[in-house]
Amino acid sequence: MEKRVQDYLQERGEKVLNLAGDLKVQAEAFLLYNRELSIEVVGGEVETLKQAEEIGLGVRVIDKGRLGFAYTTDLSDAALKKTVERAVYIARYAETDEHNVLPAGEQVYINLPLYDENIEKESLENKIELAREIERGARHKDKRIKIVERAGYEDTSVVLVIMNTAGLKAAERANFCGGYIFLVAEEDGDAQHGFAAVSKRRFKDILPRDIGEEGAVRALRALKPGAIKTGNMPCVMEPYVVTRFLGIIAAAVSGDAVQKGKSMLKGRIGDKVAFAKLTLVDDGLYVEGMGAFPFDGEGVAARKNTIIANGVLRSFLYDTYTGLKAGLSSTGNGQRTSFRTLPGVGTTNFMISPGDKTPGELLEGIERGFYITEVMGMHTANPITGEFSVGAAGIMIEKGKLSYPVKGATIAGNIIDLLQKVDGIGNDIRFYGSRAAPSLRIKSLSVGGV
Repeated sequence: MEKRVQDYLQERGEKVLNLAGDLKVQAEAFLLYNRELSIEVVGGEVETLKQAEEIGLGVRVIDKGRLGFAYTTDLSDAALKKTVERAVYIARYAETDEHNVLPAGEQVYINLPLYDENIEKESLENKIELAREIERGARHKDKRIKIVERAGYEDTSVVLVIMNTAGLKAAERANFCGGYIFLVAEEDGDAQHGFAAVSKRRFKDILPRDIGEEGAVRALRALKPGAIKTGNMPCVMEPYVVTRFLGIIAAAVSGDAVQKGKSMLKGRIGDKVAFAKLTLVDDGLYVEGMGAFPFDGEGVAARKNTIIANGVLRSFLYDTYTGLKAGLSSTGNGQRTSFRTLPGVGTTNFMISPGDKTPGELLEGIERGFYITEVMGMHTANPITGEFSVGAAGIMIEKGKLSYPVKGATIAGNIIDLLQKVDGIGNDIRFYGSRAAPSLRIKSLSVGGV
């Protein structure tokens, strides 16, 4: 079915470019088909089942440096004509900007295995059963798992076509699936939440019982928490927590943020900003990450960009517009969330490269420290200054071993300072959506407790 949709979108795209040519403007057609399935079960019974699909077109036109944009969900000939004309009308009242340029057509795309037919072929009942198995995996793990708030399965399929009057033609389809669980463990009047989530490119790679058990373990290890004394101490962040910090770093390495003076890394290219063994990349070609695609939201070929290499800041991320402003090319990071939006700078697979330490080795030598498993309030961190002060939960480290659970703590500092204080990198890299990281050991971090 997706192949037929792709052919249809390409035909509609050609129609848009012909219409733009008649009006003597540069134009880009961004055509997207998206289909989603979401299943949630509670107590073995289907609580919600949602299926949705959407198709639409975004038209970007450039008329003598002036930008216009319009979109539609109606792909009839009349609607395409109206949408192109509306974008042209908007452009005529926009300010001229020499950096409004469409990417050239000389793109080389790498063929990536992003589509698994088995995701589409699996029956609805099998997908429901997978969600049930996630729930069973949690309940069978331990009798202290008292409540499963929801266990779910979801899959998404997309077909994307981008064409422009500069000769660019890009088309691809992709899909992925995932499972998740949210639950509560109880013991002696104490209740703690747990969760787990996994996304994969292939249906067969979803291991439902493992997802359920992971969620259970996260809740069980948090039962009967104790207090932690305020002070500066060594900390180990597990991969999930590190990926939360990556969200703030991603905002800071955006070329758009740098150019607007809204990045803590402005003017720092070539500086040592992290631990000497830390490398941070954005890799749109890494298939196992959910951010992989052969081209970005403008049709620019995806690539691997090294942002921090062995602790040194090497580059920022750009789309065509911000790249041109910087005197550089796009890095393949013109991202779009929908056909309803213009492209903007965004990440693909944003990853800290794994190190050589096992999680256990990262704990060695820590007499008293904090193993951080969760942070709350990351949206309050400041990407301009790098300052953060957030809630945290985890496990006390005593004499190189995990001791008792801790809740209600805070951690505070500066993100650049934190990256520079890393002194150990785990080999346990884990993806959460399109961000991935291993565990990190920080030699000293301010922890607030009692």
